[in-house]
Amino acid sequence: MMVFEKLKSSIEAIISVSEQKVPRTFEQICLDKLKEIGISTASEWCAAMGHMHRSSLAKVIRRILAKNPEKLKVYYNITPRQYEVVY
Repeated sequence: MMVFEKLKSSIEAIISVSEQKVPRTFEQICLDKLKEIGISTASEWCAAMGHMHRSSLAKVIRRILAKNPEKLKVYYNITPRQYEVVY
């Protein structure tokens, strides 16, 4: 009986560890927010993230474009630029 209780507790521990969410990067959080709000400008995206100024995400946008350019579509022909998530 004791063996079964230990086995049951170890299985429950494995299940709880596997159910934990993988930590996301700030870039991933920003992309998720942009996906939620749709196509938008940098200032609209910043406002949705809770930042006050559009330049607060400038470095994040550069990092996303450098590391994962396939995830972010930038409309350069429209001023101000608009951004869209592509995944």
